[in-house]
Amino acid sequence: MTFTKLATAALMLAAGSAQAADELTLQLKWVTQAQFAGYYVAADKGFYEEEDLDVTIKPGGPDIAPVQVLLGGGADVMVDWLPSALAARENGAPIVNIAQPFKSSGLMLTCLKENGIETPADFPGHTLGTWFFGNELPLYSWMSKLGYATDGSDGGVTIQKINFNVDPLLQKQVDCATTMTYNEYWQVIDAGLTPEDLVVIKYEDEGISTLEDGLYTTEDNLADDAMVDKLTRFVRASMKGWKYAEANPDEAADIVLEYDETGAQTEKHQKRMMGEVAKLTAGSNGALDPADFERTVDVLLSAGADPVITTNPGEAAWTHKITDAALQ
Repeated sequence: MTFTKLATAALMLAAGSAQAADELTLQLKWVTQAQFAGYYVAADKGFYEEEDLDVTIKPGGPDIAPVQVLLGGGADVMVDWLPSALAARENGAPIVNIAQPFKSSGLMLTCLKENGIETPADFPGHTLGTWFFGNELPLYSWMSKLGYATDGSDGGVTIQKINFNVDPLLQKQVDCATTMTYNEYWQVIDAGLTPEDLVVIKYEDEGISTLEDGLYTTEDNLADDAMVDKLTRFVRASMKGWKYAEANPDEAADIVLEYDETGAQTEKHQKRMMGEVAKLTAGSNGALDPADFERTVDVLLSAGADPVITTNPGEAAWTHKITDAALQ
């Protein structure tokens, strides 16, 4: 073989090696925003590349159910809240939590003060707006635990489905609306209302918070050694991304903006969001805390006559298999 042919063969081999990164697809729970900054930072900073991964990040949206994408083979791993994941699992979806980047809950109800709501005791007779597609489960669980009917009957509340914006609250179609500490609350403020116009009731403060934004895959994936290896590398790189985002929130927000193909996000909103999200990921190394899992299950099971789930799935619903290997 001539030198030229040897050189060409070497170049082809090198090119083949460069293209050999393992592909993995992540399905987000919502659109591109700082809520998912850790994954975008990991991609931008080359953390996935360092783990020999080629990661595709799929944004979510109002018509996208992450669990359906995962089960349909459109993703290898998804971001979801534990209540909706457990409800899906009880209904037959073999999904498992493999990591938990979010330690705290950002969920709350934001109410117009003019409606006379100061505490949950004031909810009866009022209309509470919430998103659906699984996001409504914590609110229904809370109302059931309080003993409030949700059909508008006497002594209860009316639960109204709202779109993923705060217009119903601003237009006074609902008295309270589900908001996140890092997103919709600030949309209300940006619309012209002041904190003094509002009453905010955080799920964390009421002792009914449930785990949000965990990473989930299927039981079949966890039985595949090659996929387990990819997921381990993915979680390791993702947590590196999350900790970088926590330490560099403004830079992380700028990275998210670069990945936002819609152009809908603004620098002001994303930087503010990243600052709030960093408070929720703080304290997590990526491994699910069994005590947090049990607290979430207790909240969902103790919801009176209409619980979100009927049995505790135990350790079948989560595993440290990935994080034990990724974080060692």
